[in-house]
Amino acid sequence: MAEPVRVGVVDSGWSLALRDRVDAALSLVVEGGDAQDRIGHGTRTLQAMAQLAPSARFAVAQVFGSALRTDGVSVARAVDWLADQGVALINLSLGVRQDHAPLRAACERAQARGCLLVASTPARGEPVFPAAYQGVLRVMGDARCAPGQHSALLLPHADFGACVLPPDGDRAHAGASLGCAHLSGRVAALLAQGVAHDRATIWQALIDSAAFHGPERRSA
Repeated sequence: MAEPVRVGVVDSGWSLALRDRVDAALSLVVEGGDAQDRIGHGTRTLQAMAQLAPSARFAVAQVFGSALRTDGVSVARAVDWLADQGVALINLSLGVRQDHAPLRAACERAQARGCLLVASTPARGEPVFPAAYQGVLRVMGDARCAPGQHSALLLPHADFGACVLPPDGDRAHAGASLGCAHLSGRVAALLAQGVAHDRATIWQALIDSAAFHGPERRSA
């Protein structure tokens, strides 16, 4: 039997309800902390991925504490730690406004080790990091997509789009973060199906299996 796909998650932590799916966790918020999620953001992203990739296992790096605030250095440390855990891909449902050299270097190191990086990007406004780094799969929310669907946008600021809703359908928590998580779940499912673990092959598989191609066209 093939080894389960291991997914790294940089977020606000994890919930005990997911204890059977989480193999390792590290808090970069509280030294020696248990990385338990106190604001729900990480739990929703994990649930979305777990639903789409039922056999996947997770390693979680906590960079958010009681609010959705972090910095490039903490995210860099999280990426390095997750790469050391041997994950196949890392979900980054977050973005910082400034380019940080440590974060850029951590992303480059992870990719050099064969780790796929999937990061959220806003639909409008300035680029965010790490989505803006070379080789990262950039994902925004796409309201056209139902759970399990994604779109091949191929826009200057976004490669793919995906469902914006958490598994419970609560629209109060909809957004690009969930779109990113849904696409990571889709990537994990493709890897579990035997799709080759390299960016070019995954990219083509995502293009071929997209429910929509191009951005949504709205009439005036």
